[in-house]
Amino acid sequence: MKNKFTKKELSAFKQIILKRKEEVNDEIKHISDDTLKKSQKDASGDISGYTYHMADVATDNYDREFSLGLASNDRKSLYELNDALKKVEDGTFGICEECKHLITKARLKALPHARLCVKCQEKREKR
Repeated sequence: MKNKFTKKELSAFKQIILKRKEEVNDEIKHISDDTLKKSQKDASGDISGYTYHMADVATDNYDREFSLGLASNDRKSLYELNDALKKVEDGTFGICEECKHLITKARLKALPHARLCVKCQEKREKR
């Protein structure tokens, strides 16, 4: 049983990670453009000079907080993807941090920043 991916395999995973990073960066930019750069009046679509109804303000605030939460999750994903890139560079990518066996290619293609194989992940989630 092999315990490392080949340079060719690592290169393929690196491309997957870079593509995923680009997608996450685009999501973050889209969220921040939509959420942070619009005034409250623009966000609500209100063009009149009237004051806001409390329920509308609450909804707008909720939407804004929800979007910021999504951006925060995306930033965490970005951190994980950067960490995965470092592992590609040092040759430790795809090795389970618990049992030290290789994580399956299918899992890594779906979740390129996975740190654990499926068995070890399931054990951790049961704790």
